[in-house]
Amino acid sequence: MDDNRKEILTHSLRIISKLQILAAFFADDIIYKVFLRTQVIHQLFENSEELDVNKLELFHLQFTETVVELLKKIKKSNEKSVSILVDEMHVNNDLIASLESEVLTEASFKLEMQRQSLKINTSLRRLYQELSDDTSNYPFSKNINQFSARYANEFYFSVESDVLMKLIEFEPKEVYTNAHAIIQRKLMGLLCKYDFKSAFFCGLKTGNLIIEVYKIIDTDIFYIFYPTRNLFLLCDADEMKAISKTIAVERHDNIVDELKNKNDQLLSNIAVAKTNLPANIRQLMADHYKKISDVNFMQNIANFDAQANILKAMLNTDMM
Repeated sequence: MDDNRKEILTHSLRIISKLQILAAFFADDIIYKVFLRTQVIHQLFENSEELDVNKLELFHLQFTETVVELLKKIKKSNEKSVSILVDEMHVNNDLIASLESEVLTEASFKLEMQRQSLKINTSLRRLYQELSDDTSNYPFSKNINQFSARYANEFYFSVESDVLMKLIEFEPKEVYTNAHAIIQRKLMGLLCKYDFKSAFFCGLKTGNLIIEVYKIIDTDIFYIFYPTRNLFLLCDADEMKAISKTIAVERHDNIVDELKNKNDQLLSNIAVAKTNLPANIRQLMADHYKKISDVNFMQNIANFDAQANILKAMLNTDMM
């Protein structure tokens, strides 16, 4: 075998190997058929020394190398599309993680709400006893102000300053006062009546001013706790209900589910986009396969310049 023939056959195997890799990547039957037919043409020249091996070189130059470059261009374009989809998935995953973290924090907040309610109820019961006995022992549970300090930033609702200022106004003659607390007389009577059973309703804030709102269980009676002064005052039920309509905590469950479903769809889209072969390119491959499957193809290879030019033209267009 002369060196020229050996070199052409070796180059032919290399270009066919590239086509085989692309056929496996796209997993499209028409590309696989083109690969098989190209391999048959190579074997025909390899096994028939009487054939002009330069025609095999011309075949690859006009057709196979152009097909390989065209498929590589499509593969690169697909990878860009996939990259966009993957980036969207990463954004969604970050948001899911953030929302799920918030859900966990919200669960912690709800648990601490119950504990804070118990602390307030216990503290008010002690305060009642201190006022009744005219003693001055500290009535409040340990770390009673820690709840607001920990959760106000995330879970308390901002309102106008005049709203909060109105809530903490009182007439001195209408309250009980000792060294540790101030409580409205009427509120203390209602708490005694309902056995000091109340629950945290919401937190309100404006600037550094923070108050906690409680609701006596099984009633429409609301009261506020102003931690800075250990102040307890009744507040208007209708006003609290109006505020509550504007401070509903957004539920993240549905958003997380939607994002997870979106990511599932993106995964499907990625699988499709990765190996997508545009319809016009597939038709071109089918036409190419038909040409190279012609029994007289190699004898007339020089007459198929039009088909070769169509393949090359596709490399310089945005038709994909």
